[in-house]
Amino acid sequence: MADDRPYFDDDFGGRYILVEPGTFVMGDANGTRNEQPPHEVHVSEPFFCGERPVTQAHWQSIMQTNPSAFTEGWAAGLRPVEQVSWNDVQDFIFQLNQRDADIERLGVKGIWRLPSEAEWEFLARAGTTTRWAFGERDTDLNDHGWHAGNSGASTREVGQKKANPWGFLDLHGQVSEWCEDSFLTDYTSHNGTQQPVQISTATRKVHRGGSWFTESDSTRCASRGSAQTTLQSDGIGFRLVWQPL
Repeated sequence: MADDRPYFDDDFGGRYILVEPGTFVMGDANGTRNEQPPHEVHVSEPFFCGERPVTQAHWQSIMQTNPSAFTEGWAAGLRPVEQVSWNDVQDFIFQLNQRDADIERLGVKGIWRLPSEAEWEFLARAGTTTRWAFGERDTDLNDHGWHAGNSGASTREVGQKKANPWGFLDLHGQVSEWCEDSFLTDYTSHNGTQQPVQISTATRKVHRGGSWFTESDSTRCASRGSAQTTLQSDGIGFRLVWQPL
């Protein structure tokens, strides 16, 4: 694993890698308006994040259903779960926290949650400043993610592409990933911390990373998407954060 970072494994084949505190520049001065202005963000609290998106098998084990569109084939359980709204994901996380309330990992208890948008970009960049963690050229994207140019019009089993420098997989394409934050049209009022932006009147939430049907530009580290909290799309899934208490 990159950096030999501490990690733990769950009961569903998932691995959760430590993300240590640090500072980075969020956004892209050359990107779309909603990626501006670039601004410094301080990640002050460590957390563990899934090295890959939550799979269909993991979702079905907790929720007893599988809403995903791409369920054919013996390996479908290893594809990312999709067709899950932000609200659905909150229900899943509630159930998971109920199940794991007394479980210690690496000697401490914690809670499951979605990453904030800042945390997502921080771990996606993995200490880099280029458009993707692997560099500037979208011609290298095929080695790192599933997108419109190579996916074959569907999701794929997780973990088949190269990891980023911190060991995370499937960040570019595959499924876009829900974040905890309410969506604002730019970063003018971003809080500059890892805490999610929460607007009580907002009905849209952020998702990040692009998907199997998006073009390469939408899979960049800084690229942002948003959707209603009730939207269920075959291009949106999520990955989990485990926060030590």
